[in-house]
Amino acid sequence: MNSKSFVFVTGNANKLREVQQILAVGDSGIQVTNQALDVPEVQGSTQEVAIAKCRSAAQQLGKACVTEDTALCFEALDGLPGPYIKDFLTKLGHDGLNTLLQGFPTNNAYALCTFAYSPAPTPSNPSPEPILFEGRTDGQIVPARGDKVFGWDPIFQPNEGNGLTYAEMDSVDKNKISHRYKALSKLKTYLQKEGQ
Repeated sequence: MNSKSFVFVTGNANKLREVQQILAVGDSGIQVTNQALDVPEVQGSTQEVAIAKCRSAAQQLGKACVTEDTALCFEALDGLPGPYIKDFLTKLGHDGLNTLLQGFPTNNAYALCTFAYSPAPTPSNPSPEPILFEGRTDGQIVPARGDKVFGWDPIFQPNEGNGLTYAEMDSVDKNKISHRYKALSKLKTYLQKEGQ
């Protein structure tokens, strides 16, 4: 199998570690490096955000790259905070996110991950259209449990998680069911078929 590689545009060490762990399974031959770039944070759907970030990154890097956008969507709030979860978490914290759902009949939520992949620009295609790969994991918002170092993991209890929050799960178990795993598996399959 030909070696494949791309730059994962992130400065988040936790995301990079998860991506590398997931891609390492099954000897995919896919090599990932990372680079933090200043890319636009547009407002819109996770898809719109991922595409805008990927286009900008591909133009800056001049090589194959991947960007990621994650959303945490509360059913009771019609999908909010969605792609703005980082801002909501910064302002409200774990407890505040739980408080948002008080008085609503459901605490159902889903985690959505969108990876955007851009092949390396070429003279004949200087601005390739990013390709999207999405993964979704359904669950509930619960009071914070587990390690509190990785974003909203302590308050998201996936339906497939045997009653544990993402933060309570070890990385091997989390990486078998997470929204990021599901999206990345699709990207991995695509890259293996394309032979890049």
